[in-house]
Amino acid sequence: MTLHRDLAAGRWWTLTLAEQMGNAGSEVGRAIRAKAAGQPDRFEPAVARALDLLDLTLQDRRWSGPRLREIARAREVVCDFLVGENEYRTTSESLDAYFTAFAYAARRDR
Repeated sequence: MTLHRDLAAGRWWTLTLAEQMGNAGSEVGRAIRAKAAGQPDRFEPAVARALDLLDLTLQDRRWSGPRLREIARAREVVCDFLVGENEYRTTSESLDAYFTAFAYAARRDR
């Protein structure tokens, strides 16, 4: 079950990869800020929304091969950083930079 029913119903599939990842990155950023502020009431829903958007992106049939692997790896790193042991030694700054690049690309391509 998706939290973003309107997106899953069709609109998500019209977005570019940059737009999809930029939107997911916005939720990742919200989760990072809520975690840093010690606000679990904001953190948990933001994590759920971020993972929901990444899962929708993984389901997009347009993405395959290296693109699909990168999306899956991004999801893995986000999970490891936000709720795991941070085995990859990710920083909030590196996640922000990664997803911000997609947001910039999406705006550039408009």
